[in-house]
Amino acid sequence: MTGRKTGETPLRVGLIGYGLAGSVFHAPLIAGTEGLALDTVVTSHPERQEQARAAFPDVRLAATAEDLLARADALDLIVVASPNRTHVPLATAALKAGVPVVVDKPVAGTAAEARALAALADERGLLLSVFQNRRWDNDFLTLRRLLADGELGDVRRFESRFERWRPQPKGGWRESGDPAEIGGLLYDLGSHVVDQALTLFGPAASVYAEADVRRPGAEADDDTFIALTHTNGVRSHLYVSATTPQLGPRFRVLGSTAGYVKYGLDPQEAALREGGRPGPGWGEEPEELWGRVGAGESPLTGGGRPVRTLPGDYPAYYAAVSKALIDGGPNPVTAVEAAAALDVLEAARRSARDGVAVTL
Repeated sequence: MTGRKTGETPLRVGLIGYGLAGSVFHAPLIAGTEGLALDTVVTSHPERQEQARAAFPDVRLAATAEDLLARADALDLIVVASPNRTHVPLATAALKAGVPVVVDKPVAGTAAEARALAALADERGLLLSVFQNRRWDNDFLTLRRLLADGELGDVRRFESRFERWRPQPKGGWRESGDPAEIGGLLYDLGSHVVDQALTLFGPAASVYAEADVRRPGAEADDDTFIALTHTNGVRSHLYVSATTPQLGPRFRVLGSTAGYVKYGLDPQEAALREGGRPGPGWGEEPEELWGRVGAGESPLTGGGRPVRTLPGDYPAYYAAVSKALIDGGPNPVTAVEAAAALDVLEAARRSARDGVAVTL
């Protein structure tokens, strides 16, 4: 599947949403990608309109998605970075208008909806891609290389933590208890850690989960654990939390010959939040933050050897999207892959509710 344009003229991108996802992640990465041009930003919020115009002086502004879709013939890609509840209707409308689509994670609230979107994109011969930027985190790229090189032997257990200390709820749709909002950490950070686990170790055969609402005034899960048994026997233990006063390692991977332990988050999000843009040294982290590979001793007491963390590379996602649209290259993250992760998230929700393991 390709887009509708080839040649030297950049592909014109319409971005729906200019909150955290749109302003911090999508807009800077789109604008910095060869072959793409940020044409239009959709937001009805006056302050966000001013922010978009300040950051991208040549960008068009639209108040509604309907305004953008009325100009569908002038666009080559639509990016949906609006609240979760809008992902399916907006992606559907864009595909029916004949425009390729990128959707922020989670692409939908259910796997069935994701597969229906994938089928619509296939029917129309259009690209539908899901923004799973954490596949280009520095630690994830490093772990993939270690696994490819056989540094750990046969992996037996994969522990992944995306933990924060936010004792006071911030409010907003992400923390809403309304199921229609698709809020809570299971579908937010859980979308990342589940996608990473499936990408590394393949399909899950069973799912067990615990999801709690810990903070006073919170409505949606803010402290969640997911255990996967993969079909190849690897067990993934995945933690997402806003209530963790002492943060654990981001990754702890235990193999038959060695383990890999890595603390700290990839630096790209922080850099983007501070207005940084990809360039020389992008995604690099200092040596004191490198993970360690070894056996028989804790990395905190000097066990193992430090392993240089590969640079994080969020720009690679939109570079791949551009190549897919212009040259027919592979889709970096398909909706079918996202649906497999949603199968797990739905099973985790059932498991947490009923207190049972769920077989997929």
